[in-house]
Amino acid sequence: MNRSTSSLRMLFSSLRLVAVLLIGLSVAALVHGALDGPRWLLLTGVPATALILTLLGEMGDPLGTGSAMRPRSGGPRAFAPAVVNGVRTVDKRTGRPVRDGRSVDSVFAFDLTVMPDGLPAYRLRVCHPLDLQGLLHKSRAVVEYDPEQPWRVVVADHPPREWLARANAAAPPAVVKEPSTGIPTGLWTLLMGVGLAAVLLVLVRVLG
Repeated sequence: MNRSTSSLRMLFSSLRLVAVLLIGLSVAALVHGALDGPRWLLLTGVPATALILTLLGEMGDPLGTGSAMRPRSGGPRAFAPAVVNGVRTVDKRTGRPVRDGRSVDSVFAFDLTVMPDGLPAYRLRVCHPLDLQGLLHKSRAVVEYDPEQPWRVVVADHPPREWLARANAAAPPAVVKEPSTGIPTGLWTLLMGVGLAAVLLVLVRVLG
């Protein structure tokens, strides 16, 4: 593991620890204030908890429900043909359509039906700042996905020619299923924060 990767992991671990602490304090203040604590705890806990939940929701899926997650670093990869249902330019923070596709704040949202070997075809949205494989003007694509977690998909930058030929010859699937989604980003952080809040409330009760 190189130094930059190690530093990034330490940063994200520190941010998660701070998030867990803030969630624990805000939820504990909300519950304690609602039950038998001073009113200022309730008035502080309500907006703080609402703000944190909103931020976690945006972190979990900033581009809207159905957006694919990237494959895990070092995880298994496989190619698969895909049908291009449509391509839109959207704001990378809000997921709303935008007109200027050349803006640094916009990305291409590829609406794809992925057809992996041995799995039912499924539909999702893959976002990328570049129009990979020229999909604005194509009806077929080649994607890379994680066979163990099929919702992790990216459009392949330079797919093998045999897979391009296979994708171009592929017929649209008769049945398309919704992919099983993994644990949303931020869920474990939320659960740990709620657990910390429970511990704090018990300590308040015990210590009186």
